[in-house]
Amino acid sequence: MSTEAVTHPTYGNWRRPRRPGLGPLGLVGTFGVFGGLILTLLVSLISLTAALVVIGPLLLFLVPLAVRTQDGRNVYQLMTLRIGWRRRKRKGAHLYVSGPLSRRPGGRFRPPGLLNKVTMHEGRDAYDRPFGVLRHAARGQYTIVLGCDPDGGSLVDPDQVDVWVAMWGDWLARLSHEPGLRGAAVIVETAPDPGTRLANEVLPRIAPDAPPAARAVMEEVVQRYPSASSEMHTYVTLTYGVPPGQKRTPDDVLTDLAIRIPGLLSGLVGAGGGAAYPLSAERIAEVVRVAYDPAVAPDVLNARAQHGGTGLEWEDAGPAAAVETVGSYQHDSGVSRTWLLTLAPRGTVRSSVLRGLLEAAPGTRRKRVALVYRPIDPATSARIVESDRRSAQFMATSGRGMVQARAASEVRAAEQAAAEEAAGAGLVEFSLMLTVTVDSDAELADAGVTVRNLSAAARVQLRAADRMQAAAFNCTLPAGLLPWEQTLVPQQLQEAL
Repeated sequence: MSTEAVTHPTYGNWRRPRRPGLGPLGLVGTFGVFGGLILTLLVSLISLTAALVVIGPLLLFLVPLAVRTQDGRNVYQLMTLRIGWRRRKRKGAHLYVSGPLSRRPGGRFRPPGLLNKVTMHEGRDAYDRPFGVLRHAARGQYTIVLGCDPDGGSLVDPDQVDVWVAMWGDWLARLSHEPGLRGAAVIVETAPDPGTRLANEVLPRIAPDAPPAARAVMEEVVQRYPSASSEMHTYVTLTYGVPPGQKRTPDDVLTDLAIRIPGLLSGLVGAGGGAAYPLSAERIAEVVRVAYDPAVAPDVLNARAQHGGTGLEWEDAGPAAAVETVGSYQHDSGVSRTWLLTLAPRGTVRSSVLRGLLEAAPGTRRKRVALVYRPIDPATSARIVESDRRSAQFMATSGRGMVQARAASEVRAAEQAAAEEAAGAGLVEFSLMLTVTVDSDAELADAGVTVRNLSAAARVQLRAADRMQAAAFNCTLPAGLLPWEQTLVPQQLQEAL
């Protein structure tokens, strides 16, 4: 009898994008150093005192660029965040009230903040299924939301998991070839099971002449089973942009997206997404409504079970009131806090590294984990991997000791990334956002401890999105908000800093 060793595939080889420039200064700081040195040398030819006068303000400008936090933010970025928060608070932008008794026109409950100007459209795909499209008119973007029921990793062979991961990587690589695609996100939402669906399925089927003992057993099952279970929903959002100079009506965009949806769904099914389907406009509004007011989740499930739908529109999906503070976001019946990824798992990991982070957390009302993807076109991908390869080789030949050993590992990783990109793999920038919703402010401290334990088990580092909790909360909703598209400073300038 021969035995074969069971191999467990590992994954990794992701890295933080390299910042151009000298060390922590960035591209702007590097230009400032060289420009300042040239100016100082020219001024020193006139007077030494004048050179000292020039070099003083130069140092005051460069030092804040060199001092950075663990997640790479410099002093200027921290100051900008604080100044922006104070300005919003002074203007009252951290408060939101809607509805018939508010000052907002229309008297409806529109979603606040970044979602306030978003409108909803609905079309039908090639299989005549309704799908909702969120239109971000200010940025010329359109978002579709796909739902899926993943198969899960329990009792699945490692070979099958490896196939799913490969198919998921292929699906992400194909996104870089999607015309007009700006970004994508996968949102996994978990919450305690209210038991509404089980009650609607079991209680109406109990026969009137059933024995009292059997009836009592079934009623007890309906009452106690949900306390040990949870519900999980997975959404995939795809945000497309209209190329500059092209004028396209919403109907043209709906027709274009209706053709693409079947192919996107088939890719999700092959990657282990299970049953995949587009979300209708009503279903998207329900998801957002429940996120802002978790207490209405049983009512929404009851309405869908008894009447086939809620009739909810996007104009009424927002909260009646919301208050943003430094470290939390209060909205109707919930209080939320959002964390941002600062460091991905280092080294190689297994496919189950994020399982604990994605599962339902005890003591929370709702939890959403959003994996945000920014596909990079093939031409830019080739340029990036070649630049990383040259940088890694330079560091390997100029270091010593432990530094040289780490640089050699960087060379191997860069060579592997370049070979995979040349073979057709895609390059994607990704990040992670985590939102936890509880019932009151007093429970946020316990939620913070839970998140720290989950992030440690997942080998990721997270930081709270202080002074931008409202925007971060909206970015974890399946509404197609791309964080890098919502900043006042252009993305190219942010990378240079």
